[in-house]
Amino acid sequence: MKADVLLGLQWGDEGKGKIVDVIAPKYDIVARFQGGPNAGHTLEFNGIKHVLHLIPSGIFHEEIINIIGNGVVIDPTIFQKEILALEKLGAKPQKNLFISKRAHLILPTHRLLDAASEASKGKEKIGSTLKGIGPAYMDKTGRNGLRIGDIFSPDFKKKYDFLVEKHKQLLGLYDDFQYNLSEFESAWFEGIETVKKFKCIESEQYMNDAFANNKTVLAEGAQGSLLDIDFGSYPFVTSSNTVCAGACTGLGIAPNKIGRVIGIFKAYCTRVGSGPFPTELNDATGEALRKAGNEFGSTTGRPRRCGWLDLPALRYAVAISGVTELFMMKADVLSGIDTLKVCTHYDINGEKIDFLPYDITTSPPGIIYKDFKGWKSDLQNLEENIPEQLEAYIQFIEKEIKVPITLISVGPDRKKIIYRLNSTTKSEKKSVLA
Repeated sequence: MKADVLLGLQWGDEGKGKIVDVIAPKYDIVARFQGGPNAGHTLEFNGIKHVLHLIPSGIFHEEIINIIGNGVVIDPTIFQKEILALEKLGAKPQKNLFISKRAHLILPTHRLLDAASEASKGKEKIGSTLKGIGPAYMDKTGRNGLRIGDIFSPDFKKKYDFLVEKHKQLLGLYDDFQYNLSEFESAWFEGIETVKKFKCIESEQYMNDAFANNKTVLAEGAQGSLLDIDFGSYPFVTSSNTVCAGACTGLGIAPNKIGRVIGIFKAYCTRVGSGPFPTELNDATGEALRKAGNEFGSTTGRPRRCGWLDLPALRYAVAISGVTELFMMKADVLSGIDTLKVCTHYDINGEKIDFLPYDITTSPPGIIYKDFKGWKSDLQNLEENIPEQLEAYIQFIEKEIKVPITLISVGPDRKKIIYRLNSTTKSEKKSVLA
């Protein structure tokens, strides 16, 4: 057996949580492979909204094993809050949630370092979620970090105190940054005790045993491909590898164990925080998209910046991860707009290119758009096949990206899905509501 990988192809917030929840019943295991509590995967069903930060999105299916992989960084305080919230909803996470012993811990001082660093940047802020993600990964790569396996060591507190002293020295370099560490530590150590109640495993061995026993696996990515530490819009990126290769290093999966690569993208684009956004709309249309799509960060609550679909960036993300099929989200948000635009190329000093170049921060590219006729249909209550204008929009994207779009999301609820049973020619397409 092989692991299917599900990725966001834009700047995050593409709707990965909903899709994992929808397709999870097809899998024995759902595993998160990178990121931390800066992620916010929103699931909505039965009129109730659920936001997951650290825990894989298959957690509401009791028969599915959910794994927090070694590539994830874990804040025990947030973990405990998330567990309590799940239990109130009737979930039983201790039954089907496993944690990698190799996953790194986010300390309270990591969050303080994150806040101090971001405050010191002034207008040059990168838009950090202030969850301590960056400092935790810095300790990981600097070989200073604490891991889940360490919490079972008799000298764990000694290791913790040693690292905290290092962090205090670093915090002392920031002028006028005031903090009270003790107000965070009590909840953090309570969270550690909650983590100890869960099955902590050598996840890489577990995964490979699962393959040997013909178990089906879905690797769940967090954030988006354009926030990848190597291939994203650096330095306005996250601190982990959000592309397909991250599933290998974040779970201990060999490259030849990767099967389908499912790329999730919105029918338009959004971004939270700072950084380049070539197709951003700072006008009434952008505001209309934000309102119709409820575009506010599920982790931070910040308004998302909105803009037209960017094909050069999408093509780039698809190529880097070897995406085999596409799921298009929030098509319903575009309903009612008379004329839609899609960025087909960038103009860089007079040169027309169709990929994401090294730097779009200091030298923003010119944008070449293609117009499309909009549609009026309420896709959330669609009873027949999708409107021909939306069909034309989809076919154009497929032709340009050269990857089939096999699913369209038309509303936040898990039932608001249109499956495209065949995506080769219009005459052979049939769309059905799930």
